[in-house]
Amino acid sequence: MPRKIILDVDTGSDDACAIMLAQLRPEIDLIAVCTVKGNQPIEYTTENTLRIRDLLHADFPVYKGCSGSLVKNVVYPRIPPTANADAYDEQGNKIHIHQELFDLPASDGKIEPLNAPNFYVDYLKNAKQPVTIVAVGPLTNLAVALIMEPQIVKNIEEIVIMGGGWNITNATLAAEFNIYDDPEAAQRVLHCGAKITMVPLDATHSAYISRKDAEALKAIGSPASLFAADLIERRIRVHDYAQPLEVKHSCALHDPLCIAYLIDPDVLKDVKLCNVEVSLSGLTEGQTCVDQRAIQEGRNVHFAFGGDPKRFAKILIEAFR
Repeated sequence: MPRKIILDVDTGSDDACAIMLAQLRPEIDLIAVCTVKGNQPIEYTTENTLRIRDLLHADFPVYKGCSGSLVKNVVYPRIPPTANADAYDEQGNKIHIHQELFDLPASDGKIEPLNAPNFYVDYLKNAKQPVTIVAVGPLTNLAVALIMEPQIVKNIEEIVIMGGGWNITNATLAAEFNIYDDPEAAQRVLHCGAKITMVPLDATHSAYISRKDAEALKAIGSPASLFAADLIERRIRVHDYAQPLEVKHSCALHDPLCIAYLIDPDVLKDVKLCNVEVSLSGLTEGQTCVDQRAIQEGRNVHFAFGGDPKRFAKILIEAFR
């Protein structure tokens, strides 16, 4: 039986690939997609999600979510201690890993009238069987829903989170973007009581996607595979200039790795049950503090320290094929 999931996205390039992978693989039953502010403002992440739905000729419902974080920037902007350097190509043109709007036709598709946190509450309170939530953006929507109705956790089979990092960061010297963008929401979700699997940068950078994989997607020749290949090649260019991976001409395709894990759990490597806390202030704001001591209390997160690039590429390519 396909696994029922709700995807929570801030649709940029890797979110788009996650949506496509979830829609195309028969092992996944995509119940709904919720949008949140993250890679881009909520209006753009929602429109990008609708454009991907149109590209796939799909009919999953889209729920527009939170336009800002729980606490952060309510009183004053919190400026990151360090941020990624801008990336430029050989001609001096700035390379963006996430476009404001995808180069796809504007969508006239509808957004559901219920907002994302209220959808979570309504759906999970009445669910006939537990559902998996795959959250690949800031965790604001889910945190708000859990604050509104904590008992909905009983109908959550698992929460799979793309976020955090142990040895790798990207938003600041200490933090990964999704957790840094709303650390209070992340801390709330990590302690909600559900089974949580965290797919951090350590896993996504080791389960890289190569230029050869992008060429394989191009060779399939469908509109979806060609668009995915274009997004991946854009990400490879940014990684090559701003954050080179161990394997040259490859990229971290973060969000689809969460979907791949639901299809084949062995795509994640060195998964350990750890106590994970989120730093909420100062130089380490947004850092996922991972306790790996042999004796520890409050183990709350299955944290993946690595990933398998061959398994991941095979899952991705087979979906589009």
